[in-house]
Amino acid sequence: MSKHLLPAKEIRAMFGGVSDMTLWRWLQDESLGFPQPTVIRSRRYWDADEIEAFRNRMVGAGIAKRAA
Repeated sequence: MSKHLLPAKEIRAMFGGVSDMTLWRWLQDESLGFPQPTVIRSRRYWDADEIEAFRNRMVGAGIAKRAA
């Protein structure tokens, strides 16, 4: 089974047009749990399923925070 890989440009757009520096910060923050990319020819690609799981986890955390 092949993975659907998303380039950094799509990831930035998916999260509201965040900068490359924001992606770097998310990758450095272990407590955030942002998925690590696969590097191919010096370019970063993320597994679409891992990104979707991350988004769902963050939305769930936001909803839980509001309910508290």
